[in-house]
Amino acid sequence: MNEIFLMKLGEIVLKGANKRQFENKLRQNIRRRMKHYGNFDVYIMQSTVYVVPEDEMADVDGAWEACHSIFGVVSLCRCRPCDKDIDAIYNAIEEYLGDDLDCAKSFKVESKRSDKRFPLTSIAISQEIGGRLAEAHPTVKVDVRHPEYTVYVEVRDLAAYVHGPAEPGAGGLPTGVGGRAMCLLSGGIDSPVAAYMIAKRGVEIECVHFFSYPYTSQLAKDKVLELARLVTKYSGRMTVNIVGFTEIQEAIRDNCPEEYFTLIMRRFMMEIAQRIGKEHGCTALITGENLGQVASQTMEAMAVTGAVVDVPIFMPLIGMDKEEIVTISRKIGTFETSILPYEDCCTVFTPKHPKTKPTLGQLIHAEEKLDREALILKALESVEKITVKYHDDGSF
Repeated sequence: MNEIFLMKLGEIVLKGANKRQFENKLRQNIRRRMKHYGNFDVYIMQSTVYVVPEDEMADVDGAWEACHSIFGVVSLCRCRPCDKDIDAIYNAIEEYLGDDLDCAKSFKVESKRSDKRFPLTSIAISQEIGGRLAEAHPTVKVDVRHPEYTVYVEVRDLAAYVHGPAEPGAGGLPTGVGGRAMCLLSGGIDSPVAAYMIAKRGVEIECVHFFSYPYTSQLAKDKVLELARLVTKYSGRMTVNIVGFTEIQEAIRDNCPEEYFTLIMRRFMMEIAQRIGKEHGCTALITGENLGQVASQTMEAMAVTGAVVDVPIFMPLIGMDKEEIVTISRKIGTFETSILPYEDCCTVFTPKHPKTKPTLGQLIHAEEKLDREALILKALESVEKITVKYHDDGSF
């Protein structure tokens, strides 16, 4: 029998009456992701997802790599199915794992018998297989406490499965079970990480980016689209809404006190993002704000910038150190793109002495000369919507 993947469910197993809904969504997501790599059968039994190549044309290695970025899976392993017979199990281990076993200094066998009709208990399976392997590999020491390599045997309903140590999955909840949210995506390190972290909770992500040509370049725009593409490895395809922001920023510069420039700009961004988000069925906003990181991210500043919207604002990075954010950015592959030297609109017209503890009344007064509604409506008229997907063929 061919190699297959076993993917263990994470917190889905804790769900109650709606557990089936979560499992169905996860299965749909995996099937959609596998389309790029060939024909795979995907089904769930006993809190485990089975991913089975259906022909020799399937790109098993590519599919294996893709499975690591599917939310809802806590661990996964490549394994060899075999008949539920002790000799067949031993032969499968020798054929499939024998080389790995020879490279180890010590080993043990760990067995799990889900099918209670199998005549040997889990302990008896481990003892029988372990004894045979010890004889066949005399240079590899048996160590049941701290082995260098562990052989796993799982006797399940349909077959027995043998494999080596499992690898970590992406965790979280399946994309699509947590609603939709609009992420304010800049070209920096933080916002792509914020999008990833909320997507991990099962939320479908859409993005809005504010583009201030000629103050920001086409390269800066392309950088943001690449960041969005990298996030879709985990979240699935998304729409990036590009909003022309130049006129609004120039109006702020010409009519508002300098110390409030960034705060007023952020208030426009939040309101525009909410309006676009509601068109996309988004019921929350996502930002990469981090408490105290910059002047516009004090408690007081975030309170006045968030006051213009009536939906929840998710800030998953709010209490993190910068190094923690960078670590996640490297893990998901966005860091190198984020540090490319193409600045976005947030750096345009930055005040020399920004207000760090504003009140809402001060902001409203500072905006008095602006026709907020006219500026917002004009910006919304020219939104460019770009569909972003990880693979060019649109499979995910």
